[in-house]
Amino acid sequence: MYTITEINNTTRQQFLGIAGGIFEHSPWIAEKAAELKPFSSLNHLHQEMVKIVENSSFEQKVALIKAHPNLGERASMTIDSTQEQKGAGLQNLSQEEYTQLIFLNQQYMEKFSFPFILAVRGKNKQQIFDAMEERIHHSNEIEFETALSEIFKIALLRLQEKITNIPVK
Repeated sequence: MYTITEINNTTRQQFLGIAGGIFEHSPWIAEKAAELKPFSSLNHLHQEMVKIVENSSFEQKVALIKAHPNLGERASMTIDSTQEQKGAGLQNLSQEEYTQLIFLNQQYMEKFSFPFILAVRGKNKQQIFDAMEERIHHSNEIEFETALSEIFKIALLRLQEKITNIPVK
């Protein structure tokens, strides 16, 4: 773990090594955040990264959402995604559950054209299935914003794993 002071004293390359994977396959966010040092706290760093996304183009936001894997999919995932999904039990689904998950993912993708995103840490597979079944009924606009909100939660959880939340004095 790093302190925020250590983060503030990193070189650009060191910062990218630490924060480049906070947003799934989207190091451009950390690249822009590196220019904003120093940060007063982990939360300040997170807020700045969120602002970078919020101020990005619609196309960049879509690319960020699409950079996430489908839940339960056994495709190429980052180490963080693999651990998060494993912790939620998505790597140990029965064949019936896996089939249901694939079906829900397909329904979701057909409707929204991007993967279902949920901060799964601390959730079990039933909560995940319930969220998928509920959110499929959202409008495109609401679900787009919900996906970004979930990405921001995931980013905060990932930052909390790397940086202690002790503010700079």
